[in-house]
Amino acid sequence: MNSPEQPLPTFDEVLLCTPHTTAEQVGLFLRRCLIPCHGGDKIYTMLYADELSYEVSCRAEELFQHLQCYSSSYRLIILCSCERENSYLPSAFSHCKVHMIPQRPREDIQQYLQHHFRVAQPSSSAAAVFKEHMCVGIVSSKRAGMGK
Repeated sequence: MNSPEQPLPTFDEVLLCTPHTTAEQVGLFLRRCLIPCHGGDKIYTMLYADELSYEVSCRAEELFQHLQCYSSSYRLIILCSCERENSYLPSAFSHCKVHMIPQRPREDIQQYLQHHFRVAQPSSSAAAVFKEHMCVGIVSSKRAGMGK
């Protein structure tokens, strides 16, 4: 976010973890991150790593330890909720823990995201539905099932 021209992460750089994320999915992600290839300087991010099951977390740590010898220049961020920092994977990597607070004001972050999510040539696309021709939007309600 240091420059508005820096791209957003690509689909292969982010793993959104849930309790249903498999060890195979985590393994593929860690291989992309830790085995050097022509991918460049990507920053890999596991979101909600605290949501992984105990079994998947154990296998992920084992695989990480095994693959770490292939590269010393990997860039991996593991994000988790501070309420679940005692779950397996956050505990296993607790020696690397960094408490983060966003360094940019909310308005700067919103402008950066608007720059990347705006449809260049508004046409008859779904982006016409969202504010200022954004290709992404959030629809929410305090009442469930109200036709969102």
